Amino acid sequence: MKRILYFILILVCAGMFSVQAQSPKAIDGTFALTNATIETVTKGVIQNGTVIISKGKIAAVGTNIPIPAGAEVIDCKGQWIYPGMIDSNTQLGLSEVASDQRTRDFEEVGDIIPQVRAITAVNPNSALIPVTRISGVTTVIASPRGSLISGTAALIDLHGYTPDQMFAGFEGVVMTFPDAGRRGFFDRRTDEELKKDYDKKLNKLNEAWDKAVQYHKIDSASKSKGITYYPEMQALLPVVRGERALLIQANAAKDILNALKWVKDKKIKKVILTGVAEGWRVADEIAKANIPVLAGPVLDLPSRDYDRYDKAYANPGLMKKAGVKVALCTQEDRGNVRNLPYHAAFAAAYGMGREEALKSVTIVPAEIFGVADRMGSIEVGKNATLFICDGDPFETKTNIKQVFIDGWKIPMVSRQTELYDEFLKREPGLSKN
Repeated sequence: MKRILYFILILVCAGMFSVQAQSPKAIDGTFALTNATIETVTKGVIQNGTVIISKGKIAAVGTNIPIPAGAEVIDCKGQWIYPGMIDSNTQLGLSEVASDQRTRDFEEVGDIIPQVRAITAVNPNSALIPVTRISGVTTVIASPRGSLISGTAALIDLHGYTPDQMFAGFEGVVMTFPDAGRRGFFDRRTDEELKKDYDKKLNKLNEAWDKAVQYHKIDSASKSKGITYYPEMQALLPVVRGERALLIQANAAKDILNALKWVKDKKIKKVILTGVAEGWRVADEIAKANIPVLAGPVLDLPSRDYDRYDKAYANPGLMKKAGVKVALCTQEDRGNVRNLPYHAAFAAAYGMGREEALKSVTIVPAEIFGVADRMGSIEVGKNATLFICDGDPFETKTNIKQVFIDGWKIPMVSRQTELYDEFLKREPGLSKN
């Protein structure tokens, strides 16, 4: 009898814990999204179309598509389907609370630390990830920053229990190119001090690169036998060999030109420029170098006091017009990554155009990161990473109705939606009686 009572107690406790689950879980399965307007990005717009999701992939796209037996049907009449948006430079998953250093894991000690991999530090349980993904931003670059060579950034999908589950197939070494000018009105250094500081950083950068080249030669000759393990150089090997991209942060026009010259002199094969706030000033040179850019933030102030108020908004469009391959990013480290569609909206309104702006947060970053066979558009065989909405995602009035990441139906819940629901209909305060 006691054993039976004990067993019943265990079941009751298990039931209580299951009812009090922390958050709803994503659902895997076969889904049929019907009667939708489908923005494929690469193959035009399909009216009154259907998307079939099965085994994490897009199994079918088009009109008059048969519904698989057992599929969950989601009627999208009057709604749109878009591929998930990609933010090409963030610290999402690496930063939680700005004022608490214990939750900021994107900046390590040292000037040359390419061996520090962001993917090992990503927090899958960050409260900011659900905030971001229910806005239609499903994939981001999680990037270290702060040093000459800050570490290795990683592309992650915003769903998964471990960093490895979230990894989306791209890593790149992050470099902040030395700035040759003043950082702002507060920078009181003399011209001589500016040059001395620039030369010191550039020399350190050149020394590190030269070591990496030598390490490559020794490693290739010895086939790794007997060579002393040198983690910094080991992490730079794929860059030297053209197997991994070097992401170079440069914003001022002079710094961008210096970076382009440095890349050419060092004969680096895979390079991506990031930030490029004044890319519009040297757009022709960037285009001539055939180097793609991750431009942003777009919602920013002009870099110089005498520039027009809208230069940051127009920057991506001006570079695109010059022939530069442009993807957009927010460079946010916390919850405002969700505003990526509005960065794209401003770029669209100030010269880039809506079609190119949409590509700059979908297929273009996928191409730059070498994952266009898996994401960036709605095509058969690609990962089922997409969202359903009731309007243009670049407009603030639009609501994201449902998000799928790699075929998983994502719960449309975040800390912010829970707070909204909690305080929407508050009861009066406790009675004094």
